[in-house]
Amino acid sequence: MSQRLRIGYLVPQFPGQTHIFFWREVQALEEMGHVVDLLSTRMPPSGLIAHDWSDDAIARTTYLGQIKPLSALRALSGLLPRGMMRTMLKEGPDFARDVAVTLSAAQELKSHAAKAGLDHVHVHSCARAALIAALSRQLGGPSYSLTLHGPLSDYGSGQRFKWRNAAFATIITHKLLHEMQAALPEDLPERLTVRAMGVDTEVLKRQTPYQPPEKGRPIRLFSCGRLNVVKGHQDLMSAMRQLLDQGVDVRLEIAGEDDAGGEGFRKDLEAHLRKLRLQDHVKLLGAIDADAVKAKLLEAHAFVLASWHEPLGVAYMEAMACGVPAIGTDAGGVRELIDDGSTGKLVPPKDPTALARAIRELAQNPDSALHFSAAGRAHVETHFRASLGAETLVSEILATRQEP
Repeated sequence: MSQRLRIGYLVPQFPGQTHIFFWREVQALEEMGHVVDLLSTRMPPSGLIAHDWSDDAIARTTYLGQIKPLSALRALSGLLPRGMMRTMLKEGPDFARDVAVTLSAAQELKSHAAKAGLDHVHVHSCARAALIAALSRQLGGPSYSLTLHGPLSDYGSGQRFKWRNAAFATIITHKLLHEMQAALPEDLPERLTVRAMGVDTEVLKRQTPYQPPEKGRPIRLFSCGRLNVVKGHQDLMSAMRQLLDQGVDVRLEIAGEDDAGGEGFRKDLEAHLRKLRLQDHVKLLGAIDADAVKAKLLEAHAFVLASWHEPLGVAYMEAMACGVPAIGTDAGGVRELIDDGSTGKLVPPKDPTALARAIRELAQNPDSALHFSAAGRAHVETHFRASLGAETLVSEILATRQEP
């Protein structure tokens, strides 16, 4: 390796229930010989800390989110001469409020980066975490970069300010890249790369061949995703009811929790489950760790996620890496991962009937299930392994450091 980097790695509310792919990327960076300094805004609620590596991650992470008045004042005094008041007036009250909340964290990031000797900070968000890095840079802190994981509308105010000062950015799909180029044509960094987060294909793999559903035996389905209305779990439950009414014996387990640790949308799903009389056929597992997810995948005949919108879908990648046929929705950027009829099956979002039909057809066609198993694994292994993201991140940091 030509140069050993010290990389700040900033993820909001780390380590959350969906953050296994960040942890994999960190491990890949370290295997390449680089030093990774984990940073976050604050810890997630305890009910969302589910991984066997969570304690190690928490012990390694510097949390920047606590508001320290003296740090905030120091940051403000450094930013005002740089035209921050004019920027806040231009961007509007939401941006001004976000700046006020993140001033202290920006000053803390600058100080921490200097003390740790960080070469660069990469931010896996375009919300307030990105603002922290951008403000820190204005204060004389380290260069930073961004990864866009979803529609820009999900990430709040001040996007021009966040993107204009970034050294580079990675964007997880071509669809999102085109949206960004239309939305912020004058404010994007010169270096933009399409690179999705990946999965560890050496860990997520089968030791025994995939077995398709057998006639006369229950069809085992698995789903994994936050308990949020946009994940479409309620549509999948409705599809389950249709299949059972058609005489198809199906069993479904759903891993994941709502953002309130079980006191939010989970209650709605439980009510929907009772209304559809699915208590004997559907189980909500809550947040489970990566090893448990892998075990459930290897037991399943198919992985199904019925999202209304999915920027790409790491959960699909995990299933495909394990050789589990994936059934998803043609929503967001999923089509860039699942080639309908080749590496998996896509149906329209918010369509339980189409979802039920796809599940039934897969169960009745073992050859198709076997094909999706093999093709999905090969596709993820080639295009979506975790090391690719780490390699891209390092190459982009090195390239920007070499620019005049």
